[in-house]
Amino acid sequence: MQRVRMSLPYFKEFGWEAEVVTVHENYVDMVKDSLLMESIPNHIVIHKVDAFAKKWTSKIGLGSLALRSLWFYRKKVNQLLRTKKFDLIYFSTTEFPVCILGSYWKNKFNIPYVIDMQDPWHNDYYQNKPKSERPKKYWFSYRLHKFLEPIAMKNVDGLISVSEKYINTLKDRYSNLVNAPTKVITFGANVLDFKIAKANNEQLKLYYTPSTTQLNLVYVGRGGYDMRDAVEILFKAFKTGLENEPELFENIHFHFIGTSYAPAGKGIATIKPVAEALYLSNYVSEYTNRIGFYESIKQLIAADGLIIIGSNDSGYTASKLYPYILAKKQLLGVFNVASSAAKILMDCNSGDLITFNDNQNEAYQILHHYITNIKKQLPISTNFIAFEPYTASSLTKSQVELFNEVLISK
Repeated sequence: MQRVRMSLPYFKEFGWEAEVVTVHENYVDMVKDSLLMESIPNHIVIHKVDAFAKKWTSKIGLGSLALRSLWFYRKKVNQLLRTKKFDLIYFSTTEFPVCILGSYWKNKFNIPYVIDMQDPWHNDYYQNKPKSERPKKYWFSYRLHKFLEPIAMKNVDGLISVSEKYINTLKDRYSNLVNAPTKVITFGANVLDFKIAKANNEQLKLYYTPSTTQLNLVYVGRGGYDMRDAVEILFKAFKTGLENEPELFENIHFHFIGTSYAPAGKGIATIKPVAEALYLSNYVSEYTNRIGFYESIKQLIAADGLIIIGSNDSGYTASKLYPYILAKKQLLGVFNVASSAAKILMDCNSGDLITFNDNQNEAYQILHHYITNIKKQLPISTNFIAFEPYTASSLTKSQVELFNEVLISK
């Protein structure tokens, strides 16, 4: 959703008219943020489709929004393709089962389609993990995705992904993709989002209390067991700081906000238990409920410093990195060194970086430098010229270049 939303103001500039087909918000049980509509140009046509109500489908164990809306997507887009000329269908969603309709529409209407792989679809990441660390209904979803992914990929005309690793995995699986147009495009940064957040500041909730005696270090985003390596490195470095230089580290509190995708009140904490195991509970808070997009920006703006953690999966790309950079605060990233997020942070000189390859003393020294910069109120050193390729406008241009390449190849 964020990819398309941030691109909509720029498609026309690069020669493309876009219409959006999306599920009506009444059928979505995730956190809603009505302010998101303020960032979408008025000329954009948005078609909303229905879905089977979850209160009924859940009785047979079917909660997936993609599966509940699939029939309605098929019906609506069939209608659109019969009545108007479209050049391309672009799937940009993590509700991947919807993408199987691309093959159907291509066969029926001879229209090419592109899939944006924001995350892995079918993957073996959790296969060797204990049951307690697997997502809910993993047994079913693993087999479903293994069945559906080939349907979508066998006829796809182009791929976009946030990670080269995801594209390479798919090319290894599907020989037809070897020569298909592909492009690695991370998510974009949108200055307009900060203007909207600031204009609506009073109606947005802050989930921690600002203080003149305590530094609030904030992370907004998902947690999960794949983040444990990053969290342990961070907390062990902090514990070393408490032991070596308590006057510098004692008045610090970490806030981890919106760490679970589960419905409100049902999220399982994955950050706080790590703090408890290291006897750091008094310094760490975890709020598992998801929050609105613009509320997340408010948390970043109000913080004394920002922390961003990454997965132990080298293909992981932290799309939320860009709002962190635009918040213009002292920033500390904890990433797998092979992650694109680590490279972007370094290339743009946007903050301090701890990698999983750093030993405990190295991690401590980096954290010490980061905390010192905050307490000295030093200005940020981000190279915004180097950051320009990651803006929404620049990344929309990259998407359009792939669209054009797909049409030329037909």
